[in-house]
Amino acid sequence: MPYDPSAFPPFAVTVDLVVLTVRRHSLCALAVRRGEPPFQGRWALPGGFVRAGEDLAQAAARELAEETGLCVHDPAAPTDNGAHLEQLATYGDPERDPRMRVVSVAHLALAPDLPAPRAGGDASNARWAPVEELLEQSGYGHAGEAVAPLAFDHAQILADGVERARSKIEYSSLATAFCPPEFTVGELRRVYEAVWSVALDPRNFHRKVTGTPGFLVPTGGTTTRQGGRPAQLFRAGGATLLNPPMLRPEV
Repeated sequence: MPYDPSAFPPFAVTVDLVVLTVRRHSLCALAVRRGEPPFQGRWALPGGFVRAGEDLAQAAARELAEETGLCVHDPAAPTDNGAHLEQLATYGDPERDPRMRVVSVAHLALAPDLPAPRAGGDASNARWAPVEELLEQSGYGHAGEAVAPLAFDHAQILADGVERARSKIEYSSLATAFCPPEFTVGELRRVYEAVWSVALDPRNFHRKVTGTPGFLVPTGGTTTRQGGRPAQLFRAGGATLLNPPMLRPEV
C-alpha cells in the first residue's frame, strides 16, 4: 500500500531552551513573558518552532542567538565567548500545547554571567530569574502579585535541565562553562555553590580541583577583581571527565 501522509494527523516540532547562568551568586534561567496566546502574559522558557529546512541543532542555536546573542561554543576555540549547548530531552504529551499536537526537543545552554536579555519575537518581556523562583508553583512576586506557574510544561523542562546541570558538574568539567575564559578557584567554587545550592569548604575545594588531572590549567596570571590578595588565574583544561569526580554534598 502506498504511503498516504494524509492518513496521519499533523504535528509541529519546537525547540525549548533551558538557558542557565550564574548571576549574583545564584543559578538563574532565562525566562520570557509570552506576548501572544496561549498562556499570554505567563512566563515561559525561550524557544520556537523548527523552520523548514532546519535541523534541531540549527533551530536551537538560532533561538539561542536570537534570545541571548550567544553563539554555540566551539570546542576547538577554548577562549571563545560561546555557550555550551546540548540536547536535553524530548517532550511529547498530547495535551502539552492547546493549539495542536506539538513535540518539543529541549536543549540545555550554559554560559558565563550574561547581560540583561532583550525581549523579541512573541515575547513581551525577558529576564534572568533564580531557578528556585521559577520552579515555585505558587507564591508572591516582588510587587505582591500572585506568581503563576510557567507556561506549557516548562516547569518540568526547567527542573530536568537544572538537574542535568547539577549532576554533570559532578563528573565532568562542565562547571567551567559558567566561568569566563580565565577564572580563579574561588570563582569556580562559587559556580558549584550556586548550581548545587550549598556552601563548600574553600580549602577542600581548592585541593580537589587543583589535584584533579586535566581539570584546570594555570595561566600564569593573577587578579584582584575579587578583592584581597592577588588570586591565581586558571583556564579549563583538556579533561572532559573528572577522575575522581566532584561529588555533590548531601543536604
